[in-house]
Amino acid sequence: MSGEEIADGIHGMVPREKMSEGARKLRDTYAITPGAPLYRTEFGFYCKERWKEQGLPADADYARVFQYDPPGSHSLGQLGWCEAAFVPKFEEKVIEDRGDHEVVQDFAGRKVLCFKGRRSGFMPEYLEHPVKDRRTWEENVRWRLDPDSPERRADLPARMEKARAAARDGKIIVQNVIGGYMYLRSLMGPEALLYMFYDAPDLIHDCMRTWLALADAVTAWHQEHVTVDEIFFAEDICYNKGPLISPDMMREFLMPYYQQLIANLKSRQIDKTRKLFVHVDTDGYADPVIPVYRKEIGLNVMSPFEVASGCDVVRTGREYPDMVIKGGIDKRVLARGKDAIDRELERILPVMRARGGYVPTCDHGVPEEVSLENYLHYRKRCVELGG
Repeated sequence: MSGEEIADGIHGMVPREKMSEGARKLRDTYAITPGAPLYRTEFGFYCKERWKEQGLPADADYARVFQYDPPGSHSLGQLGWCEAAFVPKFEEKVIEDRGDHEVVQDFAGRKVLCFKGRRSGFMPEYLEHPVKDRRTWEENVRWRLDPDSPERRADLPARMEKARAAARDGKIIVQNVIGGYMYLRSLMGPEALLYMFYDAPDLIHDCMRTWLALADAVTAWHQEHVTVDEIFFAEDICYNKGPLISPDMMREFLMPYYQQLIANLKSRQIDKTRKLFVHVDTDGYADPVIPVYRKEIGLNVMSPFEVASGCDVVRTGREYPDMVIKGGIDKRVLARGKDAIDRELERILPVMRARGGYVPTCDHGVPEEVSLENYLHYRKRCVELGG
């Protein structure tokens, strides 16, 4: 194989001059390059309908209007986000009519109370989850996580063609995985899960063995085609005072499975020299879990640093200078006006740009209380301060 063929983003890293603009800029961020221009993106949005009312065209190009950078990463997906990666999904259906509200079975097998005809864009009330005991796990759920289900491979060739093209552009190839805590919570519910850790630990381990088998199989398929740069765990293991389970429980019920998945992934890499970034995403006050994840699985990327819960990216950036940080802009400030936005950004962006390794975004989706005018000012200042 020639040198040019090796440097294809799969067998070897693409030369910098051949990377796409977004890939080059994001890789500079991941290299924690002091003074490098900050990568421009956003976490997400809950405000699009309001912005349309305020004059943003329905077909607006957000990248152009808000001066976002071209994509610097490519997600392989297929392993869940806030819910387990069920195949097939549960049937979505109305269970009960309650006037202005209805009880719905969602695709993850949960029974939720929501506004009639409106099942997204707000937090519903979760009434019931699919796993209540071993019987419900085995009869209704476990078989939906079978890695050998033919449907899981149905679009693999087309997806891998896109992944190989992204790798040739130098983009960071990301394997997203629902984190173990988020997965268990989606199966059992946040309260019932806490009891299950004590009352049914064998069931918890069975659920996690199933999680590992599926994640490992799907990741292995993807690694036949590309080298993975980042494994992303969607975890949400913290609330506004800290972690929802103790570090000891994390080590007992989660870390062995994460460690095995990461070890298997590293052993299969096409490019054996490639650094693997380990990214954990959790809302809430995340500071107490950072040292656990760093020690147990080599955490080196984290998001989104919810300010209302006490997170501060400037503080965390100083404490962990070798960690890539994403998020940390207080979404509530964007609704308060331009002066408040200026104070927030002037406190954070110059310090974090000088440090390197920072991607500024809101600490969750932009809420509908944020006006289009305020958001445009926010983006303007991000460009001015971020380079």
